[in-house]
Amino acid sequence: MAAPYVTPDVILCECFARDGLQHEPGFVPTATKRALVERFAALGFPRVEATSYSNPKVVPQFSDASPLLQSLERRSGVFYKATCANVKALERALADLEAGYGANEISLLVSATESHTRTNLNRTRAEQWQNIADMVAAAGGRFRLVGTISVAFGCPFEVKVDAETVVSDVDRFMGLGVEHVALGDTTGMATPASVRHMFSLLKENKERRLVPIAHFHDTRGTGLVNYIAAYDAGVRHFDSSFGGVGGHPAKVKYGGGHTGNVCTEDLVSLFESMGIATGIDLDGLLATAELCEQTLGRELHGRVTRAGLNPLRA
Repeated sequence: MAAPYVTPDVILCECFARDGLQHEPGFVPTATKRALVERFAALGFPRVEATSYSNPKVVPQFSDASPLLQSLERRSGVFYKATCANVKALERALADLEAGYGANEISLLVSATESHTRTNLNRTRAEQWQNIADMVAAAGGRFRLVGTISVAFGCPFEVKVDAETVVSDVDRFMGLGVEHVALGDTTGMATPASVRHMFSLLKENKERRLVPIAHFHDTRGTGLVNYIAAYDAGVRHFDSSFGGVGGHPAKVKYGGGHTGNVCTEDLVSLFESMGIATGIDLDGLLATAELCEQTLGRELHGRVTRAGLNPLRA
């Protein structure tokens, strides 16, 4: 069945294949990853986070980044995103692109605090921003670039994050020509009030050509309400992951409890129940959620996987 809407009201990125699998200690076969990424695109997701050019010694789950991208059957109009940590990783992405099968969207990551930057990226913020500038220069306009600001709503080490610091980081991305910027609630500290405040600050400067993206984790059970707050604040691009899988890499531990993203199937169900078109094939949504569970060999966190879609949806 084709996606039910030609022009959805919101744009969703499915993160399971990258953000989800980095958290898993085992290795999912390349053919299985390919089947998942292709299925996500077939469901109607216009952005699919396919893989990462991570150092295979640090995150071995993505040692097959190039073979995966080479094997993918692409759908027109879909952005297949890969994460790059440094110029060396970006050069791998460029080599694949030159070979005719690379990603067409690259994710660039910064953290809003020094402590999280050192823990997650093993650099200072100044060093990471220089790293980002070097990667943008190396990319040479060959990819759509998406900036991501981790711990934008609260830090597991420094706790409070100054909203003006996040706004400044958004402007730094835009100064580099990166207009798609995701604000990440990395350990689930955001509330609807802080979400509305943050995105309202970004709207104050009318000259910003910003495409804001909301990226929430459900650590404290507030993910869905934060997405609705972001929608009410004018955000129309959202990251999520089937089954709520994801979080920090298995070898980098911080924060407690459930670290994963908000469940794609729950977010789609909620939006559709509110009359907000997602463009996602609802007939295939739950079957795909079940496939993700089979892939990882365990029950995941999606509520509608157990209960079904809301029968009263608009």
